[in-house]
Amino acid sequence: MPSLPKQVVDVAIVGGGPAGLAAATYLARFLRSVISFDAGDARAKLIPKSHNCPGFPDGINGQELLGRLKAQARKYGGSILNGCVDHVEKGDGCFFLSTTLGTVQARRVILATGIVDKAPPIEGLEGAIAGGVVRLCPVCDAYEARGRRIGVVGPEHLALKEALFLKEYGSDVALLANYPDDVSAATRHAALAGGIEIWDVVDDLAAKPTGFDVVMAEGAPMREIDVVYTSMGSDVRSELAVALGAACDPEGYVLVNRHLETFTPGLYAIGDVAEGLNQIAVAFGHAATAATHIHNGLRTSIGPTAPE
Repeated sequence: MPSLPKQVVDVAIVGGGPAGLAAATYLARFLRSVISFDAGDARAKLIPKSHNCPGFPDGINGQELLGRLKAQARKYGGSILNGCVDHVEKGDGCFFLSTTLGTVQARRVILATGIVDKAPPIEGLEGAIAGGVVRLCPVCDAYEARGRRIGVVGPEHLALKEALFLKEYGSDVALLANYPDDVSAATRHAALAGGIEIWDVVDDLAAKPTGFDVVMAEGAPMREIDVVYTSMGSDVRSELAVALGAACDPEGYVLVNRHLETFTPGLYAIGDVAEGLNQIAVAFGHAATAATHIHNGLRTSIGPTAPE
């Protein structure tokens, strides 16, 4: 395990997902000293196989993608450490990061802390996600769900929007509700107009290798679906940003400028923590933009400036 640097590093990155790891590669190739803290809980680890990640036409597993990104960053001198950042303060022209490995000082900080998806209490949820029968992102994989029987769970305003999107792929889509009162008349009207069924009194979802048995209450016959999409929103990991004075939008995403810098100078937020689209391609673009702006801001008066 590499030790923490005693000197002030150029950049400390909090988060070991695609955004943070790509930023580490860019900064290392800019010849910047960079240290990245990976808590081991990147959302990308849950991806059974992504088919819309640029450069992988046959798809790539989330774990494999993260492994490749770590190897790439380390190849160019980026330090990727397994550890958590508990607290960050700013003072005397740099940031002080308290981590499970000790304290680090950095001139700039990138937060790539991501989000945590809210999910229903399905037994064996992690295995169901790994098997592709529970899915978290229709933008990522609605293509793979085309023509299948889909159930959408979540608050009606979120679930209806997702169901209508999925319906465009020619699937049979139903909103799953525990009680009739969970779905308003307006939502029922919009669902009917969009060809979306509404299954009331859903009592339980029993996972199978190829889908779910939908157990209905009140003696109604059991139904079957192939895929469940959870449309329940997410918790944005913006605590560190808020503690440092950064602002967030009403959903909790960190507000940034076009360079991905927050309202706190020298503090950047990239990837899912700053963008509601939650896509790997977006994470890569954020990483390149923020890293280039940081490099140019840190350069000496005679050093080269990278185009932006």
